[in-house]
Amino acid sequence: MYPPRSQRSSEKKKVRRTRNTKIRIVNVILIVAIGLIALYYLLNTREQQPSQPANSEVVQQEPPSGADDKGGDALNQPESDADSVEVPDKDAASVEGKPNAEPDDAVDNSGSGINETSGAGGDKPTTGTKPATTGKGASDKADSNKGTSTSDSSKDVTIHFVGDIQFSGKVAELLEKNGYDYPFAKLGSMFQNDDLTIGNLETPVTHGGTGAADKTYVYKSSPKALQAMSAAGFDAVNLANNHILDQGVEGLVDTLTYLNDYGIAHAGAGMNGTEAYEPAYFERKGMKIALLGFSRVVPVASWKADGNRAGVAEAYDSTRAIAAIQSARKKADLVIVVAHWGEERVSTPNADQTRLAHEFVDAGADLIIGGHPHVLQGLEYYKGKWIAYSTGNFIFTKSTNEETWKTAVFQARCSREAVCSMKVIPYEAALGQAVPMLDEANRLLLEQMAKMSSGIRVNADGTVVPN
Repeated sequence: MYPPRSQRSSEKKKVRRTRNTKIRIVNVILIVAIGLIALYYLLNTREQQPSQPANSEVVQQEPPSGADDKGGDALNQPESDADSVEVPDKDAASVEGKPNAEPDDAVDNSGSGINETSGAGGDKPTTGTKPATTGKGASDKADSNKGTSTSDSSKDVTIHFVGDIQFSGKVAELLEKNGYDYPFAKLGSMFQNDDLTIGNLETPVTHGGTGAADKTYVYKSSPKALQAMSAAGFDAVNLANNHILDQGVEGLVDTLTYLNDYGIAHAGAGMNGTEAYEPAYFERKGMKIALLGFSRVVPVASWKADGNRAGVAEAYDSTRAIAAIQSARKKADLVIVVAHWGEERVSTPNADQTRLAHEFVDAGADLIIGGHPHVLQGLEYYKGKWIAYSTGNFIFTKSTNEETWKTAVFQARCSREAVCSMKVIPYEAALGQAVPMLDEANRLLLEQMAKMSSGIRVNADGTVVPN
């Protein structure tokens, strides 16, 4: 017997209600589960997203007052060369405040004493530039060559220093042929990935100016070279040297203008005495860095910046240099001095170099980097501070003196407490290009640096350690 139809219908409804209830419960559970999974995914995604980069750090240097907005055509006319052998010359001596004129340093004569008129005038190049207010980011990658320091090493700044740079004469001819990035083609990204790169710009950058009289070598370089320097990672240059006024005040004004255009800071020269001795300031990883430049090689007294006279910051009398260092010490965590001094092609510092270096450290400098001899000189560790007496040439003409072919990148890593380590990275100063030294050449140069340096040890990887 079958149950009555009404009973069967009631049972079917009951089964359907039970099944529907179960389906609703399962759906709710699924919805909740999906919601929880979505929430977890959202939260996890946010956690894995990189934080916003810090604002770009600022080069705190005002544009030089009185710097005209000069342009010039885009091409540099190569200047004549003389393939003569270098003539040794001595450090210019000061007699009653007026230094003697001295023969200059390269092997090519780039238009000595020839008056030149201004270029055709045109728009300044704007491509490939970086703004003057943009510094290298605080999150730059650290490399495996990191030295030791007493602080958190991730907060240390990495600074590279190189020697004399000019793009005139035979170098200009080479760059017109191979491109203005040719000098830096073998550097890789070393200068782009550090915190600060500093060199000695030993040439005016201009299409105009009037060649200095009574000088054996007079330089003049194209603004294209500064564009390439900026792209290679250079942040600042020293201008306190015996060539920056080779094209007169007009050449200096143009140089300051182009440096500003391409975001390269400068120290050591200016449109008056105040500007010449004023540091360039940088902010890197929360650290304020001051850069000053001084020269004890000045061809004639009129090149010295004083009062309203444009020129270089000189150190025949170190009074103003010391005062500038002391002032910078009050404002900066790290104080760097680039000094132009010594005797050309002499690998031993003279008494004036040693005296000034010690005076600068005593006044508050943390790093002293020297140039002008065109050959390498040794290092000194004085009162916990590093002194590199001569960095040699870097981008230059090539003479018959093989010692001028040897150079190095000097790498400093410094903490906010101004504790620095030092490393020497050997390079060859080939004609118009810096080329890494490898294997035996690398080893021999490091051994030579150790022999020239008193009281320190140079390890096989180039790190320099006080004995």
